Amino acid sequence: MQASLLAAAAKKVSPLLGGLSTDAKNAALAEIRAALLAGAERINAANAADLAAAEKAALDLPLRKRLAFNETKLREVCAGIDSLITLADPVGRVLSARELDAGLRLYQVSCPIGVIGVIFESRPDALAQISTLCLKSGNAVILKGGSEAAATNRVLFEIIAEASSRAGLPHGWISLLETREDVAQLLDLSGDVDLIIPRGSNEFVRHIMKNSLIPVMGHADGVCHIYVDKDADPAMTERIVIDAKTQYVAVCNAVETLLVHAACAHGVLPRLVAALAAKGVEIRGCHRTQEIISCKPATEEDWAAEYLDLILSIKIVDTCEEAIAHINAWGSRHTDAIISANEKTAALFMERVDSADVFWNASTRFADGYRYGLGAEVGISTAKIHARGPVGLEGLVTYKWRLYGSGHIAADYAGGEKTFTHKDIPPRLPPAG
Repeated sequence: MQASLLAAAAKKVSPLLGGLSTDAKNAALAEIRAALLAGAERINAANAADLAAAEKAALDLPLRKRLAFNETKLREVCAGIDSLITLADPVGRVLSARELDAGLRLYQVSCPIGVIGVIFESRPDALAQISTLCLKSGNAVILKGGSEAAATNRVLFEIIAEASSRAGLPHGWISLLETREDVAQLLDLSGDVDLIIPRGSNEFVRHIMKNSLIPVMGHADGVCHIYVDKDADPAMTERIVIDAKTQYVAVCNAVETLLVHAACAHGVLPRLVAALAAKGVEIRGCHRTQEIISCKPATEEDWAAEYLDLILSIKIVDTCEEAIAHINAWGSRHTDAIISANEKTAALFMERVDSADVFWNASTRFADGYRYGLGAEVGISTAKIHARGPVGLEGLVTYKWRLYGSGHIAADYAGGEKTFTHKDIPPRLPPAG
């Protein structure tokens, strides 16, 4: 019952939230930022309890790493809010304008999606990022975090809800679900919830996609690749691969498979693998890789694996085209990169790799809403819909068509008495009133 009541309340207030001015939303964001900083001790205490429970339950190390909400994470969340405040309001923008006939003007105008349900695992910083993005884009939000982060999520939600109330936001725009039963009910609320965004494991995301009639936006896997071309600079290669694999291993944009051109494999791999081993990375290689370095053999399962751990699979290829084919066959359409000094080869790679994010001479770790200047993200979308890659403000709005007339009727045009002009006009809405 809880989920249905919260969703109904969110649906009721979503038009009010969508109609807030930019100044009102930015003032609320500033209030939330200040409240999060002021509540640092409450957050730390709750997170310590979650971490202790996770350790006692012997949860996987990658999950426990994502669970931590420390001073660095708090600073990152606040930096994301600062960025949101400076970003242009995505709501109310005129995307196109056309005069259909004299006195009959049509405008395509951006607007909030409405009520968004976000179900995520482990990372409590996601709660703060998602809720503030939804606020700036005028969307009501229903949040459900993993049970392993229950204490941290509850405190973060309370701080944000209290700050929102002080800022004058409508009660019910943000809510928190805490049981599996609530999630099952949420997935059935297609009348009140407009979009579901799941963040978590492959199995978790696929479960959400299969069990709801509500549109779902997200990604199931983060099987990211780096292709080291024959014209790659060895020092650059080492720097990028080390960052992409070890800077933060338990995330969906960390590299999982390295593809190396045969022409440079003997020169690149020994030094690179030694540097990876110094960081604690286990290597699993194809038979050609094993002829150059000592490593565990890679299986077909490794090419599709999202390790989220200090494990890297390596395959030697003979051409850039072979690397592209491997990525398109085994990848998850998330983020893939090429390291090369050859502009023509890089252009071929970036055109033909079918992924949401395709990079040249840069770490896959840049696939992130905050790093893109989107003001953090609600998640990554690998679907080919209106939002692809890191989903920030632009991915949380849709549009409506506004038609302004003065007694126009369709019969006049159907009967031939009048004809359409379909003339583009300046993208400015008529003055209110």
